[in-house]
Amino acid sequence: MIRKKIETRLAHVGVIGLGYVGLPLMMTIAKAGFFVTGIDTSHQKVERIQQGISDVSDVASEDLAPFIQRGQIQVTTDYRVLTKLDTVNICVPTPLRKSKDPDMSFIISAVEGIVQCLHKDQLIILESTTYPGTTEEVVLPRLAESGLEIGKDFFLAFSPERIDPGNEIYETANTPKIVGGITPECTQIAKLFYEQFINKVHVVSSTQAAEMVKLLENTFRSVNIGLVNEMALMCDRMGMDVWEIVDAAATKPFGFMPFYPGPGLGGHCIPIDPHYLSWKAKTFEFYARFIELASEINGSMPKYVFDKIAGALNRHRKAVNGSNVLIVGVAYKKDVGDTRESPSIDVIRMIVDEGGEILYHDPYVSQLQFDGVESYTSQELTTDLVKSVDCVAIMTDHTNIDYEWLVKHAVVVVDARNATKSVEAHRDKIIKI
Repeated sequence: MIRKKIETRLAHVGVIGLGYVGLPLMMTIAKAGFFVTGIDTSHQKVERIQQGISDVSDVASEDLAPFIQRGQIQVTTDYRVLTKLDTVNICVPTPLRKSKDPDMSFIISAVEGIVQCLHKDQLIILESTTYPGTTEEVVLPRLAESGLEIGKDFFLAFSPERIDPGNEIYETANTPKIVGGITPECTQIAKLFYEQFINKVHVVSSTQAAEMVKLLENTFRSVNIGLVNEMALMCDRMGMDVWEIVDAAATKPFGFMPFYPGPGLGGHCIPIDPHYLSWKAKTFEFYARFIELASEINGSMPKYVFDKIAGALNRHRKAVNGSNVLIVGVAYKKDVGDTRESPSIDVIRMIVDEGGEILYHDPYVSQLQFDGVESYTSQELTTDLVKSVDCVAIMTDHTNIDYEWLVKHAVVVVDARNATKSVEAHRDKIIKI
């Protein structure tokens, strides 16, 4: 019965968690013709979506509003709607604790809500990034307490999210989807579901394999970024330009993939996901040396950038204490407004701790608050502002900023992203990492 509902687009779809993953997924499913109900614990978020307002950069409010107005997308904080849903995608956060152990509380909370409403012919898919074994060891036992039989009465699978905020080429629909189910029937029904709105679906042998795929993808990036960050430190010590080295190596048409250094890792995936794998490996008495080393190197980059800022100020006979530093870009990557795990925040903390004063400009982040105390407002990038500060630090290379103009009016610029690559005049003002 569920197969027919999916194939005819009559299945009522549910998405739990309406953030950077859940909201774009919900929109993609609705565009395929399904009726979708979104569930989130944030009353404020639900109220804004009900008004047709999106807080996610990849979902424009003008695209969302018509679906809300005609009732094809509905949102609520009430888990009881799950009794009426045929499929449920779990897209909740999976942070790390301070001890670098996985925090499963959001997944467990979502599953607790589902189990109260679980019914026959229902498909449950976990999309939240987690360690191998979560779906089978954490989610399945709780759902099985309902008395329903897995693979017959209800179906459970894992399919890792592959959202890349700000990517205008690869969106949800044209990014291949990985699917692994608890049983072969679970896998096939989940595959059928995704085939209704995803161009290509790739099946793996189990939920554990699907969970491991996502961790490999982001560990691959973390380790390679760690490598190039170490190259940046090495080149700096040797008096070479790491950006020139990477660009030259990238001319090789085979056997090399360019990664670029930066002020540290940001976003929810790359700084966090490898630790899930490392933590799981330790339960098998395996020490993931590459992962730990990459984390150590990447984690040291904000301090390296801070030292560059301190050095730039020292050039002009100034200390960090009492100096005004303008941070350009506080988002973790260019052209998005996501500040999760942003290395800019780490650098700001260090400057403030040393007695420096902070101003920031980010066209995508109007307000910045962290640690529950500090609060800043994005400043308009004016000539007077740039001239008035002691140092400009480019932390995020947003494309809508005139970097030649910025360098012209700044006293000194620390460039952590090679944003000033094409700037020809006043290069003596620029200090790169």
